[in-house]
Amino acid sequence: MKTIGMIGGMSWESSLEYYRLMNEEVRARLGGSHSVDCLLYSFDFQEVEDLQHQGDWDQLTQEMVKQGMNLKRGGAEFLVICTNTMHKMAPDLERETGLRVLHIADATGRAIKKQGLSKVLLLGTKFTMEGEFYRGVLKEKHGIDIVIPNDEDRDFIHRVIYQELVRGKIEDESRAEYVRIIEASKKAGAAGVVLGCTEIPLLIHQKDVSIPVFDTTAIHSIAAVDLALEV
Repeated sequence: MKTIGMIGGMSWESSLEYYRLMNEEVRARLGGSHSVDCLLYSFDFQEVEDLQHQGDWDQLTQEMVKQGMNLKRGGAEFLVICTNTMHKMAPDLERETGLRVLHIADATGRAIKKQGLSKVLLLGTKFTMEGEFYRGVLKEKHGIDIVIPNDEDRDFIHRVIYQELVRGKIEDESRAEYVRIIEASKKAGAAGVVLGCTEIPLLIHQKDVSIPVFDTTAIHSIAAVDLALEV
């Protein structure tokens, strides 16, 4: 089994899910008392959040590379960024560390194509919904068209992530609004929805909506186990 280097803490609520899902998947495949072979660096998310909203992506890139190198020195054989937004610096992290970064949008794109879908709604932080670093992978590598919510709804989705979900708050009112946004996207041709923030699966589940849900936390975790157990 390869050693997975996990860059987490963004937020710890979703990193906890990564750790649980990876361990459950390894045990399901190997049986007995087997568990995932991994190293985890966990950021203080307040520091990351502040830099994100200040637009200081250069400093964030430096911090990601620093911790990626620490994981490499610790024995990590590939890297998993346990969040969607911070894949903005995945190419820099891969180049500077020399380790493969298992890209969450690439894993998600494969899952979408496996279900035969070609157009999906993308939910996440405004950085993820509005940037090209994520949508570009889905479109250019996998041929998937992306629908994003309108300005007002993007603001709401972003606010719930940072003011509620990363702080462990799960509110029924917010779930209802997310469901409204998802269901409305069908009019724009969305045949599925990408939960493109690793906290959103804490709020939205398949039973809540009428179109296929792509839980990026689960998809990414299983892809990491696939790579770790690859012969």
